[in-house]
Amino acid sequence: MRIKISRSKNSESYFLIKDIYKNGKRTTKVVEALGNRDEIQRKYPDQDPLEWAKSYAKKRTEEDKTESAKIMAAYNPNKLIPKETQRSFNIGYLFLQSIYHQLKLNRICQSISEKYNFSFDLNAILSRLIYMRVLHPTSKKGTFERANELLETHSVESQHIYRALDVLADESKMVETSVYKNSQSLIDRNTSILYYDCTNFYFEIEESDGLKQYGVSKENRPNPIVQMGLFMDGSGLPLAFVINPGNQNEQPTLKPLEKRILKDFKLSQFVVCTDAGLSSHENRLYNSMGNRAYVTTQSIKKLKKHLKEWALDPTGWTSTNPTGGKKKTINLLDLDMEKDQHTYYKERWIHEKGLEQRLVVTFSSKYKRYHQSIREKQIERALKKMDKPTQLGKKRTNDPARFIDSIHVTPDGEVADKVSHTLNQSLIQEEAKYDGFYGVCTNLEGSIEEVVQIHQRRWEIEETFRILKNEMRSRPVFVRKDQRIKAHFLTCFLSLLVYRILEKKLDEAFSCPSIIQTLKEMNVLEYAGEGYIPTYTRTDLTDRLHEVFGFRTDTEIIDQKRMKKILKQTKK
Repeated sequence: MRIKISRSKNSESYFLIKDIYKNGKRTTKVVEALGNRDEIQRKYPDQDPLEWAKSYAKKRTEEDKTESAKIMAAYNPNKLIPKETQRSFNIGYLFLQSIYHQLKLNRICQSISEKYNFSFDLNAILSRLIYMRVLHPTSKKGTFERANELLETHSVESQHIYRALDVLADESKMVETSVYKNSQSLIDRNTSILYYDCTNFYFEIEESDGLKQYGVSKENRPNPIVQMGLFMDGSGLPLAFVINPGNQNEQPTLKPLEKRILKDFKLSQFVVCTDAGLSSHENRLYNSMGNRAYVTTQSIKKLKKHLKEWALDPTGWTSTNPTGGKKKTINLLDLDMEKDQHTYYKERWIHEKGLEQRLVVTFSSKYKRYHQSIREKQIERALKKMDKPTQLGKKRTNDPARFIDSIHVTPDGEVADKVSHTLNQSLIQEEAKYDGFYGVCTNLEGSIEEVVQIHQRRWEIEETFRILKNEMRSRPVFVRKDQRIKAHFLTCFLSLLVYRILEKKLDEAFSCPSIIQTLKEMNVLEYAGEGYIPTYTRTDLTDRLHEVFGFRTDTEIIDQKRMKKILKQTKK
């Protein structure tokens, strides 16, 4: 700060001024009117007014440098705010930006730009596609319109967005491999266990083409879909993905992606965990080679007769948490199904088609009660469907309509004028036999507890898909060309990785909706020339974010100098 002197014919006045930047241009601002020479002389008779003013300016400058310095806000209730001037900005993205740069995605973008020799800012495009996929997921055009809400502005042109998508699709495998390597210095990754699963994403179009094909939609939508296969590591972080046509069988998708992990990610010793839909004989054989193993869901209903009888036999079961550390066999018929909380198991080795594997079956009365409650709700829905036969439609697996029998003939064998509907009690009783039972096949020779623990964490990859579809709204897909579809899912994959790392840094102490909602609401109001005033609510979650990332945005005002330091810190 410094002194400005305003002279008139009979007076000399002093003002305290400071340099500020407004709209990128340097200007000055009057901080305080100190009075004229006579007024200062009367207050401080032993000092020269100009020397006193200079001393005061020095003191105020020192105060301004400390965190305890106060910034006096002066607002005029009669002055209109300027038209088309944005005053509120989101700063929640800064925590995502910190992880983005720690993954060195900015350097990856620079490398790609140099390779293709283009001039547009790929880093600005990719970073905002990632930040906004977490904060405000929408179309590519909508993404860059809303990206103007972030504190740091961009100058991305529409034609560059789609050119960038084409390039990102070509470099997708390199990007995946690079962020995996870079993430290892950022967070612990358990690659001794890999989880694989598939899902699909729909398009709001009618015609199939390229990757967009008609298949069995997870949402039962009559639209073309694409299929995503995803590997997740034992830490719950996405590792690699592949996009296939929507009409492709899931089972053959595992081996090609796993081969790429073996080659590009330099991983060779791990256990692959899948659900029953991906546990083909070929996939099991493949993961019996080298230093790999598998743990996969086994449908008890699809077991051979003698194995099914063994699995459902109530005798010969052992608790996974034996009392006093001593294992003893029990009969399931002796359990109190309403109160028992333990999980029981039995196991045996089986040999089929040249494959030696361990069949583990578990039983839990809690799981049995869960199955019963699900089926009771499905029966209620089936009864409602019977009242409105036109809503029956095609019967699918797990559809309540499977419990409905439609009778088209009279007792005399003649064609009936009306179709009657009844509940299929025999099917209900048949399905009830499997309540509480769960089957797993593996070639691991470790403890039962290890096998069960590996398989129980398979829920995390299912949760990952829910986050992609619900919080990050990765469907419907708005791009149409195959290359851009692949690029779209690359940005979704990277957004998911950045979010999951953030979740891990917070020790998984907060839910996904609460984290994302908090980041969305972390807005500040610009006080021109001075800094930014937080308008969000300080909570335990915002405190934890600031502690983990080493900067604070929750003081009463963040002056320009400190905000500049924060922005610099998030890009290290």
